[in-house]
Amino acid sequence: MTSRKNPLVVVAVLILVVLAGVGYLLANRGSGHPKAAASSSAATRAGSPAPKSSAPKPSPPAGGAPSAAGTWVPADPALADVCRTKLPSQAQDTLGLIAKGGPYPYNRDGIVFENRESRLPKKADGYYHEFTVVTPGSGDRGTRRVVTGTSGEQYWSADHYATFQEIDPRC
Repeated sequence: MTSRKNPLVVVAVLILVVLAGVGYLLANRGSGHPKAAASSSAATRAGSPAPKSSAPKPSPPAGGAPSAAGTWVPADPALADVCRTKLPSQAQDTLGLIAKGGPYPYNRDGIVFENRESRLPKKADGYYHEFTVVTPGSGDRGTRRVVTGTSGEQYWSADHYATFQEIDPRC
């Protein structure tokens, strides 16, 4: 009886290894790795439809909430502000893509940002979306992101969400 169980155990282990490998490949399919982004771009150029992004409609170009006088008011006065023109050129490029509604260079651009650490103002699930800011010399998505809110506010993080600055579109 023991001799029959051994082949079954071996088959079960092999099946688990194959399933784990398939799961790994599927999980990394939309990882935003430059090779994955390049292959999806090539498929789009070849006429294949690109996968639909979960990206929201483009945010209005102005961040924060306009006051009665039409001037910009930060969504959270407790967060530091940064002038849009003081951001790296790659961040300004990303903001331009967001305003146009894409196309985005990474598969994960436009996904919901969950704000798990509550570093941004508390909002309903699905309120925030994240976008990659290209990091020159990085072999992956790097650490720089722009996060947008449904009301149009925009936030900059140079350190993968450890800190945020609200983007002031006036300057």
